[in-house]
Amino acid sequence: MSRREFLRIGSASLLSLLAVSKPSFAYASKLTAQESGLSMGRVTTNVVNLYDQPSLDATVIKTLWQDLVLPITKVTVGTGEPDHNRTWYQLNGEGYAHSGNIQPVEIKLNKPVTAVPDTGLLAEITVPYTDAVWNPIFKKLFAYRLYYSTTHWILDVLQDAEGQTWYEVLEDFYQFKYYVNAAHMRVISEDEVSALSPSVPNADKRIEIWLRDQVVIAFEGDTQVQMLRCSGGMKYFNHFLTPTGAFTTDYKRPSRHMVAGSKASANSYDLPGVPWVSFIDENGISFHGTYWHNDFGKPRSHGCINLPSAGAKWVYRWTMPTVPFTEQRAFSRSGTNIRISL
Repeated sequence: MSRREFLRIGSASLLSLLAVSKPSFAYASKLTAQESGLSMGRVTTNVVNLYDQPSLDATVIKTLWQDLVLPITKVTVGTGEPDHNRTWYQLNGEGYAHSGNIQPVEIKLNKPVTAVPDTGLLAEITVPYTDAVWNPIFKKLFAYRLYYSTTHWILDVLQDAEGQTWYEVLEDFYQFKYYVNAAHMRVISEDEVSALSPSVPNADKRIEIWLRDQVVIAFEGDTQVQMLRCSGGMKYFNHFLTPTGAFTTDYKRPSRHMVAGSKASANSYDLPGVPWVSFIDENGISFHGTYWHNDFGKPRSHGCINLPSAGAKWVYRWTMPTVPFTEQRAFSRSGTNIRISL
């Protein structure tokens, strides 16, 4: 079977899954998929090996291609390497894949809104992936593949001649517009992005990042209120390291298309809909949600602080400034204090 045929079959399988009922979302280990709340996993890299046991020393029984979506039938703790993340997923009851390159996903189809205000609406993708098109009349002219948990700004809603509803979505880096199947996007409510701990003075809030341990710890006064595993900057000829020192979250966006370098460069990236972005310096270093890996606890970024999307959303809501619900960004020199140490 050719790679093209494999991807075509994988896409057809995804479409057939769109009738699956909604599971809850959770991270767990030593649990069945039902107990953990996990339902499906999407392969995030070009290839992932499936082993007969949850160990890198076990026998490879199959190779999985990027964007293949399979049921997670068990969550367990593996043996041996890697030390930072020993969570393994049994996929489709066949074998085990390390969780680091499997994004837990779910499928939820949404009832489209009938109108979009002039200020637009924020929404997130609620299926493993959906292909945005340049024009709903020409549905095979794909613009970008948008992934589960990414966030995007909706500008308008329309129906095509076949009665299918589409959202007009802003591509915020190049300032393009493309169209996304409205059933694949959930409009986010104002309550969902309201500030956390608003009664706590910003001066009493702080976040510490310990790069050696790859953890993010939030404090209100002397009380720890949150701890998250992260992935900081990886060392690449002394590039891409997360800077150390004192910073503040002065600039925030609920969604950002992050682009760097040429597509021909090995270290470039082109990531639409990066969710819950809290910038901490003028070079673009930020906290943000991550959908291209699930391997927190190990340096994997170009300098940013990668977090699970739910964790990045917590940081976005808890830190200052608060982004107004109807706006795509907020900037203020009164952000929350951040301390990054080795």
